[in-house]
Amino acid sequence: MERIPTWLPVVALALERGDGCWLMHRRPEGKQHGGLWEFPGGKVEDEEFPALALIREAREELGIELEAAHLQPLAFADGTGGHSGSGIVILLYKSTSWSGDPQSLEGGEVGWFTLAQLDLLPKPPLDNELARMLRLICQQ
Repeated sequence: MERIPTWLPVVALALERGDGCWLMHRRPEGKQHGGLWEFPGGKVEDEEFPALALIREAREELGIELEAAHLQPLAFADGTGGHSGSGIVILLYKSTSWSGDPQSLEGGEVGWFTLAQLDLLPKPPLDNELARMLRLICQQ
Protein backbone atom coordinates (compact mmCIF):
# COMPACT_ATOMS: atom_id res chain seq x y z
CA MET A 1 0.00 0.00 0.00
CA GLU A 2 1.30 3.44 -0.91
CA ARG A 3 2.09 5.74 2.01
CA ILE A 4 0.05 8.94 1.89
CA PRO A 5 2.22 11.91 2.80
CA THR A 6 1.01 14.14 5.60
CA TRP A 7 1.38 17.88 5.81
CA LEU A 8 1.09 20.50 8.48
CA PRO A 9 -0.80 23.72 7.75
CA VAL A 10 0.85 26.81 9.26
CA VAL A 11 -0.26 30.43 9.09
CA ALA A 12 2.03 33.46 9.05
CA LEU A 13 1.47 37.18 9.27
CA ALA A 14 2.92 39.91 7.07
CA LEU A 15 2.07 42.88 9.28
CA GLU A 16 2.78 46.19 7.53
CA ARG A 17 3.20 49.41 9.46
CA GLY A 18 2.23 52.77 7.93
CA ASP A 19 5.87 53.57 7.09
CA GLY A 20 6.26 50.48 4.90
CA CYS A 21 8.09 48.38 7.51
CA TRP A 22 7.15 44.78 8.19
CA LEU A 23 7.08 42.94 11.51
CA MET A 24 9.36 39.94 11.94
CA HIS A 25 9.86 37.62 14.90
CA ARG A 26 13.26 36.24 15.91
CA ARG A 27 12.96 32.67 17.17
CA PRO A 28 14.33 31.98 20.65
CA GLU A 29 17.65 30.16 20.87
CA GLY A 30 17.25 26.47 21.63
CA LYS A 31 14.14 26.06 19.46
CA GLN A 32 14.06 24.79 15.88
CA HIS A 33 15.42 27.61 13.69
CA GLY A 34 16.53 29.39 16.88
CA GLY A 35 18.00 32.84 16.24
CA LEU A 36 16.44 33.11 12.77
CA TRP A 37 13.83 35.68 11.80
CA GLU A 38 10.39 34.59 10.61
CA PHE A 39 6.96 35.92 9.84
CA PRO A 40 5.05 35.42 13.11
CA GLY A 41 2.35 32.78 13.23
CA GLY A 42 1.94 29.12 13.99
CA LYS A 43 0.17 25.83 13.43
CA VAL A 44 -3.44 25.57 12.39
CA GLU A 45 -5.24 23.35 14.89
CA ASP A 46 -7.54 20.52 13.75
CA GLU A 47 -10.82 21.87 12.36
CA GLU A 48 -9.59 25.48 12.72
CA PHE A 49 -10.00 27.88 9.80
CA PRO A 50 -6.59 29.38 8.83
CA ALA A 51 -7.56 33.06 9.29
CA LEU A 52 -8.95 32.30 12.75
CA ALA A 53 -5.79 30.39 13.61
CA LEU A 54 -3.76 33.47 12.68
CA ILE A 55 -5.93 35.69 14.87
CA ARG A 56 -5.34 33.27 17.78
CA GLU A 57 -1.60 33.03 17.11
CA ALA A 58 -1.23 36.83 16.89
CA ARG A 59 -2.94 37.18 20.26
CA GLU A 60 -0.84 34.43 21.91
CA GLU A 61 2.51 35.25 20.30
CA LEU A 62 2.38 39.04 19.82
CA GLY A 63 -0.36 40.28 22.16
CA ILE A 64 -2.24 41.99 19.33
CA GLU A 65 -5.79 41.71 18.05
CA LEU A 66 -6.55 41.16 14.37
CA GLU A 67 -9.88 41.06 12.56
CA ALA A 68 -10.57 38.46 9.87
CA ALA A 69 -11.97 41.17 7.58
CA HIS A 70 -8.54 42.85 7.53
CA LEU A 71 -6.56 39.70 6.67
CA GLN A 72 -5.62 39.40 3.01
CA PRO A 73 -4.34 36.02 1.74
CA LEU A 74 -1.04 36.87 0.09
CA ALA A 75 1.16 33.86 -0.71
CA PHE A 76 2.16 30.40 0.39
CA ALA A 77 5.31 28.30 0.57
CA ASP A 78 5.70 24.58 1.04
CA GLY A 79 8.47 22.16 1.81
CA THR A 80 9.48 19.33 4.07
CA GLY A 81 8.98 19.75 7.77
CA GLY A 82 12.46 18.53 8.66
CA HIS A 83 13.27 15.30 10.46
CA SER A 84 9.62 14.20 10.84
CA GLY A 85 9.28 13.60 7.10
CA SER A 86 5.95 15.39 6.88
CA GLY A 87 5.50 18.45 4.74
CA ILE A 88 4.68 21.96 5.82
CA VAL A 89 2.58 24.56 4.00
CA ILE A 90 2.80 28.14 5.26
CA LEU A 91 -0.12 30.39 4.33
CA LEU A 92 0.94 34.05 4.46
CA TYR A 93 -1.69 36.69 5.23
CA LYS A 94 -1.16 40.45 5.10
CA SER A 95 -2.67 43.00 7.45
CA THR A 96 -2.20 46.73 7.91
CA SER A 97 -4.72 46.95 10.75
CA TRP A 98 -4.45 45.67 14.32
CA SER A 99 -4.86 46.81 17.88
CA GLY A 100 -2.18 46.59 20.55
CA ASP A 101 1.59 46.95 20.53
CA PRO A 102 3.30 43.86 19.04
CA GLN A 103 5.71 42.20 21.46
CA SER A 104 7.34 38.81 21.73
CA LEU A 105 5.30 36.99 24.39
CA GLU A 106 6.83 33.56 23.84
CA GLY A 107 10.51 34.47 23.78
CA GLY A 108 12.78 35.85 21.12
CA GLU A 109 12.20 39.37 19.87
CA VAL A 110 10.26 41.34 17.30
CA GLY A 111 11.45 44.06 14.94
CA TRP A 112 10.24 46.21 12.06
CA PHE A 113 12.12 46.04 8.75
CA THR A 114 11.91 47.46 5.24
CA LEU A 115 11.66 45.03 2.33
CA ALA A 116 15.36 45.58 1.60
CA GLN A 117 16.24 44.80 5.21
CA LEU A 118 14.09 41.66 5.14
CA ASP A 119 16.34 40.28 2.41
CA LEU A 120 19.37 40.57 4.72
CA LEU A 121 17.85 38.86 7.75
CA PRO A 122 18.82 35.23 8.38
CA LYS A 123 15.57 33.29 7.93
CA PRO A 124 14.38 29.68 7.62
CA PRO A 125 14.10 28.56 3.97
CA LEU A 126 10.31 28.89 3.71
CA ASP A 127 10.38 32.38 5.24
CA ASN A 128 13.02 33.32 2.66
CA GLU A 129 10.60 32.21 -0.03
CA LEU A 130 7.71 34.14 1.55
CA ALA A 131 9.86 37.29 1.81
CA ARG A 132 10.80 36.93 -1.87
CA MET A 133 7.13 36.65 -2.85
CA LEU A 134 6.20 39.59 -0.61
CA ARG A 135 8.80 41.77 -2.34
CA LEU A 136 7.51 40.75 -5.79
CA ILE A 137 3.90 41.46 -4.83
CA CYS A 138 4.80 44.86 -3.36
CA GLN A 139 6.71 45.83 -6.52
CA GLN A 140 3.63 45.31 -8.72
